[in-house]
Amino acid sequence: MKILIAEDDRISRSFLQKFMSNYGDVEVAVDGMEAVDMYMDAIKNNEPFDLLCLDIMMPKVDGLKVLRVIRQLEGQNKQAGDHKLKIIMMTALADVGYVDEAFRLGCDAYASKPVDTEKVEEAMRNLGLISDDEA
Repeated sequence: MKILIAEDDRISRSFLQKFMSNYGDVEVAVDGMEAVDMYMDAIKNNEPFDLLCLDIMMPKVDGLKVLRVIRQLEGQNKQAGDHKLKIIMMTALADVGYVDEAFRLGCDAYASKPVDTEKVEEAMRNLGLISDDEA
């Protein structure tokens, strides 16, 4: 599995990178703009990501805008169903409005911070990215 982590906080990014490396090849972006660039490069190189762990609050371009852009690009490229990038939104915000907006824009799952690895594994299982014996 090819995984992209978009997280501006160095400690959270490092933790997620180490944890997610148990499930595949991990690349990291430190802000939303870099995440979009990396997503587009992966598509151009015909090596798309399978999963994006996306922080909502990031500098330059926030996670909701990244989510919107990726889903629009998928629509333009006629990617649907199993070919769509699986996106787990992550945030420390307690504002339900952000979470509702993320689901409206097309995120696949949500995980609150600090990250609960069991919840992330459960989300990956529910999305068909890992099996029960991988967790």
